[in-house]
Amino acid sequence: MEHILIVIDMQNDFISGALGTPEAQAIVPYVEQLVTEWDGPIIFTKDTHDAQYLDTQEGQQLPVVHCMKGTDGWQIPTVLVEAAHQNSYAQKNENDYVQMIAIEKPCFGSLDLVRQLQDMHAQNPIGDITIVGLCTDICVVSNALLVKAGLPEVPLIIDAAGCAGVTPEKHKAALETMRSCQCHVIND
Repeated sequence: MEHILIVIDMQNDFISGALGTPEAQAIVPYVEQLVTEWDGPIIFTKDTHDAQYLDTQEGQQLPVVHCMKGTDGWQIPTVLVEAAHQNSYAQKNENDYVQMIAIEKPCFGSLDLVRQLQDMHAQNPIGDITIVGLCTDICVVSNALLVKAGLPEVPLIIDAAGCAGVTPEKHKAALETMRSCQCHVIND
């Protein structure tokens, strides 16, 4: 059984750019170590916007241009990309495309992520899924609940030490929401 790691939106704009926070910056070393040492497939998601972002519902509610496709702010930090390439599981399975997959998502949650996981589960049962990333109270909780709905019998672990919210209070509230929905919250 596979143990999947999902790294949600660990992108420059959410760490030190347009929407960066000290809390987001603080989790990078933890996520880097987790990615380096993970013994299983790793999937990254990337918040992805285009020139019409400010015309979208999200853009009207959050009028801060961020994660524009192709910009530095859209990129996953080099330390995390290098960690993924140094991962021993990825090196042992270098022909396995899933290892380095990055799913682009134009909104908070990704149905493509759920479909990818369902396909993986059909081919080789998933033992559990661990989620880390940004922001706990927006994209992490959105994707966690979608994954839980799409694979309800696969244990879903939220590693709080690898997550940060818009504020510490919203981070804690999102962890409680996920805990209420039968996600296993660890390291909080």
